[in-house]
Amino acid sequence: MRRIRAGISHHDSAERFRTLGVDVFLGEARFLSPNRVQVGAATLRFKKAVIATGARAVVPPIEGLEAAGYLTNETVFSLTERPRDLAVIGAGPIGCELAQAFVLLGSEVTLIEKDSELLIREDRDAAKVLANALARDGVQIKLDSSVRRASVAGDSKVLELERHGETERLSVDEILVGAGRAPHIEELNLESAGVAYERTGVVVNDYLQTTNLKIYAAGDVCLSHKFTHTADATARIVIQNALFLGRKKLSRLTIPWCTYTTPEVAHVGMHQHDAAAKGIELDTYQIPMKQVDRAVTDGSDDGFVKIHVTKGTDQILGATIVADHAGEMISEITLAMVHQVGLGKIASVIHPYPTQAEAIKKAADAYNRTRLTPLVKKLMARWLAWTR
Repeated sequence: MRRIRAGISHHDSAERFRTLGVDVFLGEARFLSPNRVQVGAATLRFKKAVIATGARAVVPPIEGLEAAGYLTNETVFSLTERPRDLAVIGAGPIGCELAQAFVLLGSEVTLIEKDSELLIREDRDAAKVLANALARDGVQIKLDSSVRRASVAGDSKVLELERHGETERLSVDEILVGAGRAPHIEELNLESAGVAYERTGVVVNDYLQTTNLKIYAAGDVCLSHKFTHTADATARIVIQNALFLGRKKLSRLTIPWCTYTTPEVAHVGMHQHDAAAKGIELDTYQIPMKQVDRAVTDGSDDGFVKIHVTKGTDQILGATIVADHAGEMISEITLAMVHQVGLGKIASVIHPYPTQAEAIKKAADAYNRTRLTPLVKKLMARWLAWTR
């Protein structure tokens, strides 16, 4: 892993940007005024600026956690020995990914979640499939469980859990916190620049301008969807809007995402509960991966493809895919949504056999079969009888 990270690290190196003609100043930055920023001993004036300071792991306020010590998704990769026992706090994407990774490496892993289900923001059917996969791999999942305090006992770290009024003690080698991410804004002195912010990050309009219209923001520091690919997409918006008089809008983005477990859980657009909250009626087409020859052959047929369309039409509003290569498959649906290609049109696209993406074509075929109304069926029967 370290070899791979070292091999790609030059893409983000200061030296690379210097060779591209960028002046790089290393150090903590803070605004001095609406058009000045200080970095170390240097004071820089700007006509336009962008805040792209990202986010860090959220550390829940658990008594004794700081003293006991913990890992995050940023520090866990510095481990030099495999933990015999690992507690993961938080069953969101990061928590689920790392819990499964370490149990497959041979650690005894306990995944702790305060809610009644994991991946609380995802499709419920998808969350159930992943929960079963994690349990099958050996992850001990404790839902409806809150961590009250942490302490040290000898060489072990001890967590005190509370579930439905009952207390349990869990002794582990390491604690990994995967409870979400918070924006890096505390040291920026945003007030001096006239930039408004909230607990969730810098406040921006649809053009990614802050309350100081000369200052923009991009990436995790201002977005609810904290993904690398979303940061890239918003950086492109900022470049166009700040430097080339563009009017690109954040609200026009169609953002897919993926949780990189086995199976992967990928999503784009609306969930069923999103549509219900907006009063939008849906038709949903769901294809179990058990109906896909490649998934059966690979022994990875627990998932599904679920596509939502506006009721009575083939306009795609959202999709969830649970499969070994869901992150690759979701882009076909995203492309269709961005360019307003209906689900029925996907049925005419030839998909290689055997691939897991055949599930998407099967969903499109399922939609097309709904167009065979009793009247159409009757007319077709007459036509075929006449042409015999």
